[in-house]
Amino acid sequence: MSSTSKTKLGVLASGTGSNLEAIMKSCQKKEYPAYVGVVISDHKDAPALKKAIAHNIPGVFLNSKLFESREAYDQMLLATLKQYQVDLVILAGFMRILSPIFVQAFPKRILNIHPALLPQFRGSHAVQDVLKAGLTETGCTVHFVDEGVDTGPVILQAKVSILKNDTEETLHQRIKEKEHILYPKAIFEVIKSLK
Repeated sequence: MSSTSKTKLGVLASGTGSNLEAIMKSCQKKEYPAYVGVVISDHKDAPALKKAIAHNIPGVFLNSKLFESREAYDQMLLATLKQYQVDLVILAGFMRILSPIFVQAFPKRILNIHPALLPQFRGSHAVQDVLKAGLTETGCTVHFVDEGVDTGPVILQAKVSILKNDTEETLHQRIKEKEHILYPKAIFEVIKSLK
C-alpha cells in the first residue's frame, strides 16, 4: 500500500508523545492503512515534536498565547491541518479542549484516547478519580471527539486491573501500555469503516 493510498493522520500532542510513538510504529508496517502527515503541538519543547522530526515528519508549534481566543487558535489549527491535507485528526495527549468550530470541521474524524472506561471518569484527573473510587478495574477508551469533554461515541475500550498497591503513577503506566496497543487498533478500525 503506497502512502498516497493510505489515510493521512494529523496528530495533536502536548506532551511526551508515547501514544504518537506507538502510532508511528504501527504506521511503519506495510499493511497499516495510515501514516502520520504532521504533528502539531501547543508546547514548543514537547518531546512529541522532537519524535516527529526524528522520524522526518513535519512538527509544527502553534503558540496559543499569540491568539486572542480559543476559537482563533482553533482556526489556525484547522488551517494548518488543511494545509497538510489530513484525513483524520488524532489527539495524543493534547491538553486543550477543542472548540465547536474545530469539531464541526472534522465530523467523526477526530479521535481521542482517555485513561478510563468512558462514560465513567471523564476529564483530566481520571486515573486519580478511579483510585479514589476504590474500584478493582479501569482501562482506556478511544472515542470520537464531539463538542463535550470525553462524551463522544466510544470506538474501542481495553480493561486494566487495579492492584492493591497501585499508585496513580503505577496505574497510569499500565493504562498507557494498553493505550499503545488500543489506539493504533482503533485508528485501523475507523479507517476500515470509512473505506
